[in-house]
Amino acid sequence: MAKFGLSQSIRRVEDPRLLKGAGSYTGDMAVPGQAQGHVLRSPHAHARITGIDTAAAKAMPGVLGIWTGADLAAAGLGHMPCLAPVKSVDGTPCSDTPRRALAEGVVRHVGDPVAFVVAETIEQARDAAEAIEVEYDILPAATDLATATQPGQPQIWASAPSNTCFDWHVGDAAKADALIKGAAHVTRLRVVNNRVVVASMEARAALADYDAARGHWTLSTNTQGSWLVRNILAKNIFNVPTDSFRVVTPDVGGGFGMKLFLYPEHVLTCFAARELKRAVKWTSERTEAFQSDTHGRDNITIGELALDANGRFLALRTKNWAGMGAYLNTFAPFIPTGAGTKVLASVYDFQAIHAQVIGVVTNTVPVDAYRGAGRPESNYLVERLIDTAAREMGIDRIEIRRRNMVPSSAMPYVSAMGQRYDSGEFATLMDTALQKIDWAGFPARRAEAAKRGRKRGIGLAYYLEATGGSPTENAAVKFADDGFVDVYVGTQSTGQGHETAYAMMTSHELGIPIEKIRIRQGDSDSLPDGGGTGGARSLYSEGQAILVTTASVVEKGKIAASEHLEASVADIEFTPGKGEFAVAGTDRSVGILDLAAAQRRRAAAGIEATLLDAQETAEIKSHTFPNGCHVAEVEVDPETGIVTIPRYIVVDDVGHALNPLIVRGQVHGGVTQGIGQALLERTAFDGASGQLLSASFMDYALPRADDLPPIDVDLIEVPCETNPLGVKGAGEAGAVGSPPAVINALVDALADAGVATIDMPATPETVWKALAAARAA
Repeated sequence: MAKFGLSQSIRRVEDPRLLKGAGSYTGDMAVPGQAQGHVLRSPHAHARITGIDTAAAKAMPGVLGIWTGADLAAAGLGHMPCLAPVKSVDGTPCSDTPRRALAEGVVRHVGDPVAFVVAETIEQARDAAEAIEVEYDILPAATDLATATQPGQPQIWASAPSNTCFDWHVGDAAKADALIKGAAHVTRLRVVNNRVVVASMEARAALADYDAARGHWTLSTNTQGSWLVRNILAKNIFNVPTDSFRVVTPDVGGGFGMKLFLYPEHVLTCFAARELKRAVKWTSERTEAFQSDTHGRDNITIGELALDANGRFLALRTKNWAGMGAYLNTFAPFIPTGAGTKVLASVYDFQAIHAQVIGVVTNTVPVDAYRGAGRPESNYLVERLIDTAAREMGIDRIEIRRRNMVPSSAMPYVSAMGQRYDSGEFATLMDTALQKIDWAGFPARRAEAAKRGRKRGIGLAYYLEATGGSPTENAAVKFADDGFVDVYVGTQSTGQGHETAYAMMTSHELGIPIEKIRIRQGDSDSLPDGGGTGGARSLYSEGQAILVTTASVVEKGKIAASEHLEASVADIEFTPGKGEFAVAGTDRSVGILDLAAAQRRRAAAGIEATLLDAQETAEIKSHTFPNGCHVAEVEVDPETGIVTIPRYIVVDDVGHALNPLIVRGQVHGGVTQGIGQALLERTAFDGASGQLLSASFMDYALPRADDLPPIDVDLIEVPCETNPLGVKGAGEAGAVGSPPAVINALVDALADAGVATIDMPATPETVWKALAAARAA
């Protein structure tokens, strides 16, 4: 019987189940008599649909139904909404990009769904899809973010002139302009945050079943929160009461933001299940995922950093062209605007900041939240600017940061972006990272590398994250008949270790052995609502919900114990360490599990009894600001342009680390994704046809084990003061600090060759060309 306190590095309780093949994923699920669905997708980036002939396909063996956009419109299905529209600086709303689950009249990216085929087998559905005759009038496509807004480019939406769907501003423009105009030095830099494909280990899937008698759907699908998908399907698509849908999310093999959203296939399987009165399943193939899962990042930003003669930061002004893809996805406009810009001040003391974000539509796959969701992009710009300013002004990279960091004595501190930092020991974390990497000893390592014909560089990046998400969260604790305790949560694990963290918390608060606790997630019928997982919100949001719910259990338990022990409620005490209710001053006591079982027996016998089950909602009044310092060392082979990373150090402040082992694992994963973006992952579209050229793992380079260094993670706990757990979100932090650390190190390695800047992804070809161009100059 194991009981674990908090702050212990215990192994994840879910791992034996998952590693032994006992996990249950959407692809594993089946309903008797289910049919198979296949999506016919556009082969063109931009085209008018002038005709669709499905007659021959419908007559093929096993085909049960084929639907087009016209069928969905005739059935009264609504459009897939953008839930985060923003207004332009002049007050006008962002452009409308109406999108049904199947294209109506025009396709706007390769992979845009055109028809949905359902058959007895997936092979029959694919064969039928090939028999559908679609007539396209091919139109010019705009796939390059850098040129999409220029005169003469193809117009993608009539509502978005020059392919601009919003022009959003935030901050004090007048003050920033004045400070920049009067500054002793202004550093200007253009950076690219390359578009990335999420490529989660488990591809998306959906299985919809419809109960015609009740008018009720059950949709099983891999999401990051069942309630959001349920709500959009009911309210926006089918116009039915919310309780008409039950969305069930089983185990999920990676999400990274991409599985937060409603997708066309959710709509299509539910619609077809209703039409056919039988279950319909759809499972994505990998190339299909490249063309239909939301992508991440895709920003081009110009930054201006103003400094006084002593290297102190005065103002920051940014102009960001943010790629949205062909449609404004669920939260897409919010990612580069409200989410990204709030961390532009990072950990530095600016007098003013002004940011402009131009939303750009292109004939490409829609873009939305990807691990960090706007914050990696902003941190990348700031840290690249700081290194460039230090080089231009002849100030040491460490010293310029130290001069401008907000001191711990200033906490709580309100940044130039209006964010209130409750805690932070920024200089301490940076100094610790420098000591761990042996920054002072780097020249010797550089000299040794030079003897081997390698260029070695070192770079750091200090990052600040700002977590986000729903302002409430729910939890329920139920004592089951089999002696276990079920904890129902409104978030969704996609590999983060939630089952362990939440079980540790419940065990700590109620004294129940951890092996007696089951975490229940993913069923929209289990709780009235759930905020889902995103924005690194899970532990501090769901944690607060668990705290208030377990407190309710204890209060109910005192009443139940008074009934069971025949004592006054005022005399009942609860000891969490023992999981025991006792009558004060006596040796009379009862364990919480025994009490729950006894009360259930009383109730079953018709005797009035207080049960211990509880469900509560927590208000999440404040978000958190994880931060830390990443330091990378890189080596470059100048003959090939190949970059390796021999050393990588992270020192993080994620507040109270509930389980340091899980935190370090999360940081490792985030750093890996950041290294992938920095050096490997290139999403390429053909300029003429709009075809996605990197639509498989043959052409899209994800980082592998031999691309990665050992990642040394140190945790310095500076407890957050805005939630009772003292925690700060950790899930996205690794992906925020790693790209600027790696690129800063790479520029340092190439600087003596005349390379002043380089864009991501710094592939061997890109690095080799940069060196060749510098030599030619």
